[in-house]
Amino acid sequence: MTTYSFLAPIAPLRPEQLLPYAALAQWSAAHRMWQGQAVINDPFQDLTHVSACGFRVPTGTGVTLMPLRHPYQAAIQAHGLAVASGHPVVAGFGPGSAAFQYSMMGAPYRSQLGAVREYVTIMRDLLEKGEADHVGEYFTCRSPFALVPRPPVEIGLGVLRPRMARLAGEIADVAITWLTPAQYVRDTVIPALREGAAAAGRPVPRVVATVPLALAAEGRNPAELAAISNTAHTMLPHYADMLRRSGIETSTEDPAANAQALLDGGAFLYGDRAELADRLREYADAGVDEIVLNVTGVHARYGERASLAELETLLEAVAR
Repeated sequence: MTTYSFLAPIAPLRPEQLLPYAALAQWSAAHRMWQGQAVINDPFQDLTHVSACGFRVPTGTGVTLMPLRHPYQAAIQAHGLAVASGHPVVAGFGPGSAAFQYSMMGAPYRSQLGAVREYVTIMRDLLEKGEADHVGEYFTCRSPFALVPRPPVEIGLGVLRPRMARLAGEIADVAITWLTPAQYVRDTVIPALREGAAAAGRPVPRVVATVPLALAAEGRNPAELAAISNTAHTMLPHYADMLRRSGIETSTEDPAANAQALLDGGAFLYGDRAELADRLREYADAGVDEIVLNVTGVHARYGERASLAELETLLEAVAR
């Protein structure tokens, strides 16, 4: 059965800004609260703060960028969040863009897939075996890790294209997509996940789709909302390539046209409650296990009250 969660639509300057969303996660039918990567806050610290304030709910990071932390530190933070919250954690990671890698490390990873494989291998050894003994091209970790009772930590990978999906099938617990149309998940991502899982002789990872969307309302401009929440992604080569594979053409020269293309191609959803519920069911029918509602455009344009009301309405709509 497909579950519905939501992304906290804010990169908080102070962690207490997340508390209204954590309260929504606690009393609504939401399965989990997610937080994305930002450059002014750390999602693991924010979500641990939320738990310390008494809002203990299942959480996920989707996705945290690998160049910002060694896999040992990533394991500490994921473990610490699970202990603090008392609930399962999905610790999602991705290598980020080549430009971001260059800005952090002076050069991009020679092999994106190779770096990801090493990162996940070290994290899994630490979290499951209590030690890692790995000397690799990208990461080295030869250290014990104290294992104490805690809820499960699932290791997730950000997945956009077939090669990363195959790798996720081999090594990850969860495959996390972002801005991917339902038919692309069905026809490209899930078959590649199954291929990788079969090659490794392991279960197919759960599929989590983060879906940007907004409710139709008088005075709203859907292209504007799509642009606010997703223009930066359409400027990145790996997102542009994924969108092209899904039949959506974007250009770094025309961001406004990109937003309309996302709407036309089903990467950004807009409609009334019934329409959005139907469109989201397409993801469930495609094989998605968890759908994450992303209303960052609404929040950026209309503020906290609007985004909370939007999420509450959407969660009620999909529960029917």
